[in-house]
Amino acid sequence: MARRRTAGAAAVAAALIAALAACGGPAGGAVTLPTSPAPSIGSASPTDKPTDRSPQGVLLSAEQVLQTARRAKLSYRFDTPDGKSDSADGSLYWAPRTIMQLTKTNPGATDQLIVMDTVSYQGGDAATAARLGGKHWVKSPEVLGPDGHPVTPFAALVDQLNPLEAVTAAANAPDLRKLGEEKLGDSTVEHYTASLSVADYAAAQQNLLTADRRDSLAATLGQGGVTTLTLDLWLNDKDQLVQLQRGGTGTKGDLNQVIQYSEFGGNLAVQAPAESDTQGGGS
Repeated sequence: MARRRTAGAAAVAAALIAALAACGGPAGGAVTLPTSPAPSIGSASPTDKPTDRSPQGVLLSAEQVLQTARRAKLSYRFDTPDGKSDSADGSLYWAPRTIMQLTKTNPGATDQLIVMDTVSYQGGDAATAARLGGKHWVKSPEVLGPDGHPVTPFAALVDQLNPLEAVTAAANAPDLRKLGEEKLGDSTVEHYTASLSVADYAAAQQNLLTADRRDSLAATLGQGGVTTLTLDLWLNDKDQLVQLQRGGTGTKGDLNQVIQYSEFGGNLAVQAPAESDTQGGGS
């Protein structure tokens, strides 16, 4: 299903693309993503919401909210069928380019991950500096995809964290339904649930991801023999996705992923490390 952006959102996205191109910075310097906010979605009142309040209508409204916001803070915990766990806090820009910063919260973890569209940086802690002889970050080299264009590092993780992809998949699920209102922290939220196959979840991203990215996402979510996903989504009164739970049962165990989102469209600054403090990437 084709999705449309509002003219205002498109104009802001174009402005951010231009700003990103202009802020590349000198070699060896840091790059700071512009933090001018998108059109405020926090000020929207319930009367601004679409009149179609069916489950699919609400999810389509949530898609529009996410297309406008383009960024949010997040906190996640992923438990995989093989018994491994991963958790982190950070922020994600899903449009117009991919920018992500995560600080690991696994027990004993101190490292960070920064993705700046086509390059990544890992480390930022004392342990990395000790291993690298003083430098704090390992920079990934730029990798070209089958189409000759640079690929986004850690794309499968980005796609699992991207709230727009989850809402898009849920909106396309045939059994999408509202379970009712619940309390989440101090807020009253609406709880929606849906189920669909891993293949259909990935296929729903045809307007958001390349075929290679869709295949990679399906392979990641299908690890351990998981074939069917259950999505639970909690939306606030602005149709913002504040919590997502994605799970499934495989031949080797259960997949359970919980992501909480906040500060949609907020002033979230992400800065690339100084080149002088990195190793790798051809430096």
